[in-house]
Amino acid sequence: MASEPNIAIQIQTTGGPDVLQPERLPIPTPAKGEVLLRQEAMGVNFIDTYFRSGLYKLPAFPATLGMEGAGVVEAVGEGVTSLSPGMRVAYAGVLGGYAHYRTIAADRLVVLPEGISFETAAGVMLRGLSVHMLLRQVYDVKRGDPILVYAAAGGVGQLMCQWGRHLGARVIGVTSTPEKAELAKFCGASDVLIGTDNLANRVRDLTGGSMVPVVYDSIGRDTFEASLNCLAPRGLMVSYGNASGPVTGLDVGTLGAHGSLYLTRPSLMTYIANPAELQTSAKALFALLEQGVLKPSIGQRFNLKEAAKAHEALESRQTTGSTILVV
Repeated sequence: MASEPNIAIQIQTTGGPDVLQPERLPIPTPAKGEVLLRQEAMGVNFIDTYFRSGLYKLPAFPATLGMEGAGVVEAVGEGVTSLSPGMRVAYAGVLGGYAHYRTIAADRLVVLPEGISFETAAGVMLRGLSVHMLLRQVYDVKRGDPILVYAAAGGVGQLMCQWGRHLGARVIGVTSTPEKAELAKFCGASDVLIGTDNLANRVRDLTGGSMVPVVYDSIGRDTFEASLNCLAPRGLMVSYGNASGPVTGLDVGTLGAHGSLYLTRPSLMTYIANPAELQTSAKALFALLEQGVLKPSIGQRFNLKEAAKAHEALESRQTTGSTILVV
């Protein structure tokens, strides 16, 4: 068992980034079906800010945030036969990531190919599996499909552009600045719209009036109505984020008024709850990483103890690509 200190970032209550505090904790012992993981890198995502602020409920306090990471198996608990000490692994969708050492159920881990670094895995697992879910499962994107992608220069957005281009889709990105628009185009967006003013009219011009069959909206409250207006009849509204706040007070009759639309709020945890489905999704993600189709960008690196600064950067919407914590 390792003897170095275990630094973890915990919160005692919900609030702003200042509630994130480094703590020295004992190195945990894996229970039956678990492994002890020595983490080398951890991802920082908007869902972490939702848990921190109280928008999403935590099971108990004190709590360690973080939903993805990568590292080395240090020890295995009783009954674990699929993994052994020394193996390189990664995960997504399991709370407790902001720590040097953590325990985690063995069936939540995937073996990391040698050609994929810990930092890349930490910056891509949650986002990459989410993109697989969005483009292949929530809506099966086909060649020639025009799709509307918000935050196209962000961590998920860049992967959406790259994977969408690989599938032959016409990715219409939405960004907040010309600089981010250039980045989205570099990643594979066919067209990029800056800002959301008159968004539906601009989408109508780009599509010759046909609009789009699916909108991927990670912004939430501020863009919900505009997103509905961009959909073709019987189109699918995919609301998967709350960057501007949650959507509330929805009149379901609105969906009919906009052309018999469909609305979904997918959760990655549902799509990878089955261990076999997790392995299948990770296999698809790793294949495109190894082929060079997906080129995730680590836009920001912070020391583990600087988790509060990482949250500040993310919530200010000044980040590009993925944000990770390193030990």
